Amino acid sequence: MKLVIIGGTGLVGSKLVATLRDHGHQAVPASPDTGVNTLTGEGLPQALTGADVVVDVSNSPSFEDAAVFKFFHTSTRNLLAAEKAAGIRHHVALSVVGTERLIESGYFRAKIAQESLIRSSPIPYSILHATQFFEFVKSIADGSTVDGTVRLPPVLIQPIAADDVAEALGRVSVGIPVNGTREVAGPEQFRLSELIRIGLRARQDPREVVADPGARYFGARLYERTLLPGPDAMLAETYFGNWLDHTRIPAMP
Repeated sequence: MKLVIIGGTGLVGSKLVATLRDHGHQAVPASPDTGVNTLTGEGLPQALTGADVVVDVSNSPSFEDAAVFKFFHTSTRNLLAAEKAAGIRHHVALSVVGTERLIESGYFRAKIAQESLIRSSPIPYSILHATQFFEFVKSIADGSTVDGTVRLPPVLIQPIAADDVAEALGRVSVGIPVNGTREVAGPEQFRLSELIRIGLRARQDPREVVADPGARYFGARLYERTLLPGPDAMLAETYFGNWLDHTRIPAMP
C-alpha cells in the first residue's frame, strides 16, 4: 500500500514513515522539506500520484489564533481537493483528545475547523485523537511560565509517547476507514501540574510548578476530565517513568 504522510519529516510523521516501511508499505514523507506545501498546493498532485492513503500529521508553525486557523483551514482544504482529484481512498488525520471541549483556545478552534472539513468531504476518513505527548512536557511548561513560575491546573491527563501514537496511526491508516473518530492514550493518569513537574525535574529544570486551578491551557479553561479519553480509547503500553529512563533528555545548560 502506498501512503503519503503529510508532515512526514516531523516528530510523529518520521516515526510513522519508519513504522509503515517496517511493515512493508510504501510510505512517502511529504512536507516543505520534500517540496510539498499544503498551504500553496505546491507539489501535492505529484506527491499523491498512485497513493491509496493520505495521513495528515502536519502542524501549524505558529500558534497565533489567526495564523493557526489559516494553516489548518487552508492546508486541509487544499489537501482534500488534491486527494479527490487523485482518487485517494482513505484520509487519516491526527488530532487531540478533548478538542471539541477546548473551544476557548484558538488552536483548538482551528483543529475543530479542520475536522469539520474532513467530515464534510466525500473522501472516506479516520480521525485519531491522541492525548498529549510525553515529548511536549517542556513546550507545555514554556507556554505556562509566568515570571519564571510554571502555572498549570491540577486536572487529569493521560499522556502518551510519540512512538505509540505512530504505532496507533499506522494501524488506523492501513485499516478500513471508520468515518469517525478513534482515541488513543497512555496507560496511566497524572495531574497535569504533577506531570510537568516530573518532566522538568528529569531535565534538571529548576522552575517551580504551581498547581493553579485558574490557569489556562493554550488559552482554554480546563475541567477535571477535559483532557481524558473516553472508555473505548486504545491504550498504549509505554509508561512515563520508563520513557524517561530510556530517553536521552537534554539537561538545562
